[in-house]
Amino acid sequence: MVQRISIAQFRSKLRQIQQKRKRAIDDYNRLVRQHNQKVNQAVNKYNQAVRQHNSRVKANQQRLRNELARLSNHQTTRFVVYRTSVETLHQTYTRLEHLADSNQIGPMYNRILDLSERETANSVTVANRLSGMEPEADEQVDGLQDAALGDQLRNISVDLDNRWKGAVFALNPTNPDAARHFCTSAREIFTQLLVIKAPDASVISLIPDCDRTEHGRPTRRAKIRYFLHRKGMIEESLEDFVEQDIENILQLFRVFNDGTHGSAGTFDFRQLSAIKKRVEDGIMFLTELITAS
Repeated sequence: MVQRISIAQFRSKLRQIQQKRKRAIDDYNRLVRQHNQKVNQAVNKYNQAVRQHNSRVKANQQRLRNELARLSNHQTTRFVVYRTSVETLHQTYTRLEHLADSNQIGPMYNRILDLSERETANSVTVANRLSGMEPEADEQVDGLQDAALGDQLRNISVDLDNRWKGAVFALNPTNPDAARHFCTSAREIFTQLLVIKAPDASVISLIPDCDRTEHGRPTRRAKIRYFLHRKGMIEESLEDFVEQDIENILQLFRVFNDGTHGSAGTFDFRQLSAIKKRVEDGIMFLTELITAS
């Protein structure tokens, strides 16, 4: 038997259907708005990152060009070994940059390329400061007591963080023992980063045919290759750059030790600041590499 309903009941049913349909449309529109909002936020975040990346790269490129021009125009017989190391580092960076410009390496290398450019610029800056050239007028000088590595080193080892704090504290133009203290502590940080984050057994397990020392232990270059393998960056030119970057810093330690031995204040504040920034950013570069993707 067909159920009969009144006009009022029919209108009530119709209103319910219309309200249900309206709620469904409203829910759909809300989901669309939320989706579009997330997309816009992602796009804005990406565009902001691109702008920041481009600005940073442009600044590093300009600083590198300026410092290279100043270095080439200033001939000196001082610090020849370190200057040669700087030129070698720049050559390895140029090869790495060529790979990126010719699309032979992908976007995953962008962060490391940015840092590599900064490392190269820092090395040339130090060479110019050691030669007695004054900083450019708009160059910012960091405070010597500003240790920016705290979190990164503390996450690896509290002892490494303390070593860096002690090194920065000692780096003062009036401290006659600045060179020995700073170089010893900074060198130990580089050494311990390799020991802690690239144990010999782990390196040999991942790369059985790695280069080894006369005592059968993986070389520094082998450990660098280990880090790059873990990040999926198996590229010889990058391996060359990292090896030369560390070697450049070690050459700087030799210059610093020789330059201040038995004499307080041989280097002025700007020179010490450039040295501190070179080593600090070098440690930050290495900590970036040892973090597996």
